[in-house]
Amino acid sequence: MLDGFLSESMIGRAREAKLLEVAVHNVRDWATDKHRTTDDRPFGGGAGMVMKCEPVFAAIEQVQSPGCRRIYLTPDGVPFTSALAKELSQQPHLVLLSGHYEGIDQRIRDSVIDQEISIGDYVLTNGTLAAAVVIDALARFIPGVLGDENSLTTESFTSKLLDFPQYTRPAVYRGRSAPEVLLQGNHGEIEKWRHAQQLKKTQQVRPDLLK
Repeated sequence: MLDGFLSESMIGRAREAKLLEVAVHNVRDWATDKHRTTDDRPFGGGAGMVMKCEPVFAAIEQVQSPGCRRIYLTPDGVPFTSALAKELSQQPHLVLLSGHYEGIDQRIRDSVIDQEISIGDYVLTNGTLAAAVVIDALARFIPGVLGDENSLTTESFTSKLLDFPQYTRPAVYRGRSAPEVLLQGNHGEIEKWRHAQQLKKTQQVRPDLLK
């Protein structure tokens, strides 16, 4: 699932430049039975399957390193934010565990997981996409990954405000014009306009950020 994502665009270039390394592991490789079983029915009954202790413990204990942060991607984790992405980008080694089915045995969470992260109030078919989101977001804070490091200081959530509208050439397209203030070259006025637009958009879409 991750092959294309990890090989293309900024992440692919960053890996080629050795700015970050990403290794993908299949928990089934640590299963010991002939069917490579990694899940079983939940104790107490209920729908779905639960990931088993044995292969997950073995996988994490083999790939971890001293001082690494072991993270489980789960809808009931702490919300993933830009600030958390920045913090994670400064860690030398992360182990990301993708949840599947109804989740993982609680003993895994209690014993070999340091942090639980949610990328939003919704449920995915598995946590691999969530892991990709975390990788992509934190990679942008690694020096050299972005072409323009200034991008980090002007986008949504960096200052608790949503981003301002962006325009490029042509100045007029299908009867719609780019704002005149952006075409005049007065950087002071441009900054004022952009900040006003950020406040307007945040008030409309995410008023909770202004409290």
